Amino acid sequence: MRDAASPTDEALLQRYATGDPEAARILLDRLAPRLYRLAQRLLADPTEAEDVVQEAMLKLWKIAPDWQSGAAQPGTWVYRVAMNLATDRLRRRRSVALDSVPEPADGAPPPLQAMLDADRGRALNAALAQLPDRQRQAVVLRHLEGLSNPEIAAQMDIGVEAVESLTARGKRRLAELLAPRRTDLGYDT
Repeated sequence: MRDAASPTDEALLQRYATGDPEAARILLDRLAPRLYRLAQRLLADPTEAEDVVQEAMLKLWKIAPDWQSGAAQPGTWVYRVAMNLATDRLRRRRSVALDSVPEPADGAPPPLQAMLDADRGRALNAALAQLPDRQRQAVVLRHLEGLSNPEIAAQMDIGVEAVESLTARGKRRLAELLAPRRTDLGYDT
């Protein structure tokens, strides 16, 4: 979150466009963590999430000299780009045979609570993966990224009512998918 004394994203982008590398570093530090969280939640793959962040930021740097002040905010624009890049990757995944995808490496077991948290995270990611793309995007943006419904509407280029509907249907479906696992995920103890 930016304090009142720090420059806006747009001001930083304009400074970068005129050759200020420090402005690029500040903007990257400000935007990359949110982009990574979004991509990681949509893709459930840290390497692909990093690639999405890198590609989205490169697109932002490329358009910096031609940025139209007063249109979209750079953070909103690059967030939308990252969401589109992640969606494209998800579509490409569906065209790959499941047998050709290697099994993920399993690390050493952490302490009990960390194991339980990891199980819950995997269960949530697996349930999210079963939602239709638009519902998954709305739920991730609202409940995992903490965006408001109007912000989500702008990101997804839909109305606020559509966001509310997608989010409600997504939450109901997640509850249905996760209900059989309540006990083994430690919610009934």
